[in-house]
Amino acid sequence: MSQKIEDFDVNLTGEEGTSEETKSSWFKRIKKNIDTKTSEKKEVPEGLWTKCPSCNYICTVTELRDNYFVCPKCDHHHRVGSDEYFDIIFDNSEFTELFDNIRSKDFLGFTDLKPYQKRLEETWSKSDLKDSMRVAIGKVNGYDLVIACMDFEFIGGSLGSVMGEKFSRAVDHCIQHNMPYMVISKSGGARMMESAFSLMQLAKTSGKLSQLSDAGLPYISMLTDPTFGGISASFGMLGDLNIAEPGALIGFAGPRVIKETIRKDLPEGFQRSEFLLEHGFLDFIINRKSLKSRLATLLKLFKN
Repeated sequence: MSQKIEDFDVNLTGEEGTSEETKSSWFKRIKKNIDTKTSEKKEVPEGLWTKCPSCNYICTVTELRDNYFVCPKCDHHHRVGSDEYFDIIFDNSEFTELFDNIRSKDFLGFTDLKPYQKRLEETWSKSDLKDSMRVAIGKVNGYDLVIACMDFEFIGGSLGSVMGEKFSRAVDHCIQHNMPYMVISKSGGARMMESAFSLMQLAKTSGKLSQLSDAGLPYISMLTDPTFGGISASFGMLGDLNIAEPGALIGFAGPRVIKETIRKDLPEGFQRSEFLLEHGFLDFIINRKSLKSRLATLLKLFKN
């Protein structure tokens, strides 16, 4: 055995009559075998696995989807968009989208790190979303319901003139057809690129809810992670029922900003939905897995 190793070492170093041509062919043969094995290696498809940001539990995307995008181990509610909520809530995932032809426009020629118009165009090119809110109508266990749901993927789910207009038109549709209204909030707040146009939506949406109330129609406000700024300062907290998902971060200014301002440590769980429930800002917290059945019960009670 030692003799074979010695011979190998001798041949590798080119001594004892080993030519440069022999060495070259040896390395080429090894490289060919490595390249062949590399090309035969199967890559894991992207998006097959996901890790829980709360407990680091790893599961397949399919397993997470089957569990309503709730972690099977710690019950953490992953952030999802309007598509997922519509699929979860509406019967047979069937719904009709309303007012999907409205798009934001740069009225002010606003520029921060980049022009607002360019930011809009980049966001449109990366997704099928037209703006930060989608409105849909469908049935929940046979009961009619209009849902306006925000998408954080579109500029942080920010409140702009289009969201305010869709919100208002949805209220008009509910009044015209005698239907209850639900809003699923997920937003970082007002869209600063629209300046005063954005701030005006706080008053506009709040005023439309007064019309809905005068018509005797219920308004359910569901707060998800995160809900901040102009949303919580207006229609987010004006529901006949204010409900939230477990662990959702809800407030006006973020906890880091508040802590730096008052220079004090904040209470444990500050601005989480459980904290808000304890202090009377929410009516109840609802797990996403039981969301549809609870909504159906509420709609039945409101109808009666």
